[in-house]
Formats: sequence, structure tokens, C-alpha cells
Amino acid sequence: SNAHKFGIEKFSTELLTVMDSLEAALTVENATVENYKEGMELTHKQLANVFEKFGIKIINPQGEKFDPHLHQAICTVDSELAPNTVVQVMQTGYQLHDRVIRPALVSVSKSETT
Repeated sequence: SNAHKFGIEKFSTELLTVMDSLEAALTVENATVENYKEGMELTHKQLANVFEKFGIKIINPQGEKFDPHLHQAICTVDSELAPNTVVQVMQTGYQLHDRVIRPALVSVSKSETT
């Protein structure tokens, strides 16, 4: 559909800004690690803004209750946290509007066994 094509075109155009920033960072001669880190943080922020604009939400459930619809448990661990709580996020997940396009990969506190 035309609307779909236009949507992708708008999304692509927004991504060009991020690509420009990456290319600018790569052309800097004698950049320090600090320069690079600042550039990366700026580019990361730009990309996050593009995501937000197009309804892509980050799933980062550190300390939240485990939700199998949004999170994928890699392992269970002993923890001070309440049972069935996300202890660590190994990889953030993403939602496009209300649809999970990648679940967050997490470790979860063990449920109490008697």
C-alpha cells in the first residue's frame, strides 16, 4: 500500500540522520576514546528518538515482575528479590506499538520451593 511505502520512506529518511552521525564520527582523525564515547551517546540518543517517533518502545524490565509475553527467561537465579522478578536484563527487547518484535532476554529470581 501507498501508506505503508510512505511510512517506510519516512522511517528511512529519519535513519539517514543516524547514519550521517556515524559517518561523521568515523571520519574524525585522532579521536580520543572520550570523543568517540560522546559521539556514540549522541548517536544512540538520535536513534532512540527515531524509535520513539515511529512507535518502537524499549523493553528494559530490570526489577519488574517477569512477564512471559514481553520477556524471555534465560535462567533463574538465587536473589534477595521477590520470586519471579527480573534480576538482570542481558539484552533489551523491543515493541512496535503493542507488538513484541523482540522479547527482553532476562534472568529471573527463583520461585520459592518448600
